[in-house]
Amino acid sequence: MTTLDYLTTLTNIPSPTGYTKAIMDYVVGELEKLGYQPQRTPKDGVLVTIKGQNDRQHRLLTAHLDTLGAMVRAINSDGRLKIDLIGGFNYNAIEGENCTVHLAKNGKQVTGTILLHQTSVHVYADSGKLERQQDNMEVRLDEKVRNAEETRALGINVGDFISFDPRTQVTPSGFVKSRHLDDKVSAAILLNLLKTYQKEQTPLPYTTHFYFSSFEEVGHGANSSLPPEVIEYLAVDMGAIGDDQATDEYTVSICVKDATGPYHFGFRQHLVQLAESQQIPYQLDIYPHYGSDASAAMAAGAEVKHALLGAGIESSHAYERTHLDSIEATEKLIKAYLYSPLVP
Repeated sequence: MTTLDYLTTLTNIPSPTGYTKAIMDYVVGELEKLGYQPQRTPKDGVLVTIKGQNDRQHRLLTAHLDTLGAMVRAINSDGRLKIDLIGGFNYNAIEGENCTVHLAKNGKQVTGTILLHQTSVHVYADSGKLERQQDNMEVRLDEKVRNAEETRALGINVGDFISFDPRTQVTPSGFVKSRHLDDKVSAAILLNLLKTYQKEQTPLPYTTHFYFSSFEEVGHGANSSLPPEVIEYLAVDMGAIGDDQATDEYTVSICVKDATGPYHFGFRQHLVQLAESQQIPYQLDIYPHYGSDASAAMAAGAEVKHALLGAGIESSHAYERTHLDSIEATEKLIKAYLYSPLVP
């Protein structure tokens, strides 16, 4: 398995926040095959620890496996579904997307498509002007249902989770297009680094914890279950691309500030120096509407130095894209950090 293999596998396992058992089971299985003894936390995170030469001062790296998604909000009179969003994104980002409803009642799955109720331009004159919001958006089920009773007879109920088709593609030019690259790119990188460590067996200078979290998209992912010895906390998450952003699809992005405030200056500079010394292409950036597991940990009172880096992701929280160059640069910088001294 390569990083790209892990990525394509992860993106194809549905894992909207709150419905992550299948993907956590997969990660636990992979880690056990590699010879690790992963621990499951009470809030469904997965923690694996590598004992380092210094076992008094620890590091922790996180990547989250939960994604954007939705829940059944109501069953309409025509049998279609009204939805409620999980995570911070807009309805227009999922219009026309195929999806799967995961039935809590019987474990079955029902496919469908997320559409504006007034989609047909042959029927609705204002189709293009209507606001994409909860009252107008619905799931058209791929079942013969004409009313709410027939939909309920399938076993569908309020609160059933809805996942979006990832549509993962890797182009000949090296681009990776998929939903949920945030943050399955990072999780794939950490899995590959853990595999590489087992192969190389080069001792890490400090005991290091790898935490795969399951509630990042709703703001409280890896802010608990932190071993008390942890003094450095590195969140591996996406870099957002857009106007006034330095982040691109070909370098690793190092965040200096997000919506919660600045990241630790010394830690940031440590990552910059590692990138420059090893000729790893990078960008510094500010994400004005963004929070990470590291910033959530700080809000919860963690007494650590915190930093954030990740691959550059185009069209975040929609149909996302990055490039293999950015994934490679991110992986190189993380590996350089793992074998570096503590942040001054």
